[in-house]
Amino acid sequence: MSIQKPIPFSELIEALLDDAKPFHPRYLHRLSDLGPEEASMLAENWPKVSSRRREALLEDLEEHHLADDLLWFEEVGRLALHDINPNVRILAISILREYELVDLLPTFVDMSENDSDTGVRAGAAAALGTYIYMGEVEDISAAKLKRVEECLLGLISSSDATPIRRKALEALGFSSRKEVVGLIRDAYASGDIDWLMTALLAMGRSANSRWNPQVLKMLTHTHPGVRAEAASAAGELEISESVPLLLELLDDADIDVRMASIWALSQVGGEGVREALENLRDNTSLDEEADQIDNALENLDFTEEMRDLALLEIPENGDGAGESSEDDADMEDHISEDEGV
Repeated sequence: MSIQKPIPFSELIEALLDDAKPFHPRYLHRLSDLGPEEASMLAENWPKVSSRRREALLEDLEEHHLADDLLWFEEVGRLALHDINPNVRILAISILREYELVDLLPTFVDMSENDSDTGVRAGAAAALGTYIYMGEVEDISAAKLKRVEECLLGLISSSDATPIRRKALEALGFSSRKEVVGLIRDAYASGDIDWLMTALLAMGRSANSRWNPQVLKMLTHTHPGVRAEAASAAGELEISESVPLLLELLDDADIDVRMASIWALSQVGGEGVREALENLRDNTSLDEEADQIDNALENLDFTEEMRDLALLEIPENGDGAGESSEDDADMEDHISEDEGV
């Protein structure tokens, strides 16, 4: 059995610069985990690569990263973050946000506030959600968390383009700051479909059961995008009452609704879920849907295992039993169960 030799990086650079030939997919893995010399060589040649190819390259790298999270395209992403092509910058943000690189926090804050392109600003605002989550689980300092929160709150209250403000609220969905509840509630009741979907996404990220009634109500909305976001939120919030409706949505005419419902059912679990997913897998003709079901069945195994372990835990001295948050109760008074769009 012969061992395949690594592709010389100089060969990759030559291929990248040659617009007359397609950039072969075999080079993409070679761009993972670049060393200092390779990163320097790429940076030197990056301006010589056509804008169209730089954009196509970042699209391919994003797709590969989503398919294999062991691939690490940090050096390419950092380089592309300052590209003159805004689409390249957007793709770079999308890749780098997954790596939880704390040193990029100020860069994303600056880009969300000051970049010349609306799409880049919206992408950077979305990326700041990573740092909100990290702050909530104390992976970054309280000072850094506050900086991100203040940036996002400023964007929401500004006169910026709607996509920027929406992404800012979605990022804040992870935040436990009290004012976020009112912002989500206002978006939910706005009468605007796009803001409603943003509100549902933020609700799902909140890990707060206060939103269960609103999420359940939107599972039967006439707009498929709303149904899909509601299904995702029901899964993230693990709303057991959503299972009958989610099972019905497995027959939805919209593929995005079905895909969201498949995954949500794997997060919630419950009676009849495994059988329904297996039956759908046996009858679907779509590879994308079949792959989603296979992944969902694996996740359902994990969900059921964690639930079984939780049942085995015995609380000591009844700690936590029957306790409720006074702040939650106060804020719940302001939320009407009759809200809707």
